[in-house]
Amino acid sequence: MARGAATEAAFDEPAMARVQERIAATVARRRVPLGFLFGAMVLGLAQPSGRSIAAGMSVAAAGESLRVWAAGHLQKGREVTSSGPYRWTGHPLYVGSSIMGAGLAIACGSVAVAVLIAVYLAMTMTAAIRTEESFLRRNFGERYDSYRRGSSSPEPARRFTLRQAIVNREYRAILGLLAATALLVAKSMFWLAAADR
Repeated sequence: MARGAATEAAFDEPAMARVQERIAATVARRRVPLGFLFGAMVLGLAQPSGRSIAAGMSVAAAGESLRVWAAGHLQKGREVTSSGPYRWTGHPLYVGSSIMGAGLAIACGSVAVAVLIAVYLAMTMTAAIRTEESFLRRNFGERYDSYRRGSSSPEPARRFTLRQAIVNREYRAILGLLAATALLVAKSMFWLAAADR
């Protein structure tokens, strides 16, 4: 009997859920420093060409456009946003980030980079979504659950504002995309110069 109780305690679902929440919160909080670490590895493994950069950064720009659109509607922590791209997906910022990641993988021209980006996005986006949904359920309860089911009453139409995108600091993602492009162009030019020697 004691052995069964120990086994049962080891698989205590609420305790496991709390551990998973803590792990997700830790990964979500550290996704930016992890991004710099993964970014350095990506740059080291990248094999960009002018063509791969043009194609990949076009895809990444589409992802960033989705992020800007979402950020221009989002009222973080104050409401369950349901305007703009939030009408169709609960996490348009993360969808945009994933599209940006795919674009970066294309721009880098490396399968190893694509795998690294996929691992980073799977790890950090899953953690961020889990943490965010927990926060929204805790703060907005049935209203958030109703929104996720698609059965909530629509919010008053809110228009996109660039000011709101700036308040949500979306300019940081734009600057990051520009920096990644500049680094890949520089690496591509370095390779061309080295090949000419």
